[in-house]
Amino acid sequence: MPPYIRVMAHRTPAQLANRRRVERVIRAAAPALDLLLFAGHQLSRVAGRNELDPEPARRPTGTGAVRTPLGGGTRREDA
Repeated sequence: MPPYIRVMAHRTPAQLANRRRVERVIRAAAPALDLLLFAGHQLSRVAGRNELDPEPARRPTGTGAVRTPLGGGTRREDA
């Protein structure tokens, strides 16, 4: 047997029953969760209509372009 294939432990009957219960709950809740996702998607589309367009990226103004720090203020090189 190659070293990358591992033997897995068998599940007990209690573990299998627990797994079936959890999967049954997920199957029962799936339509409600789908509806919740759909409603959230529609709400985000409606709420996002009033957003401003993102600012375009800055382009360098030439060879000696001045970069500003993340805080937005200007930094003086001669000080």
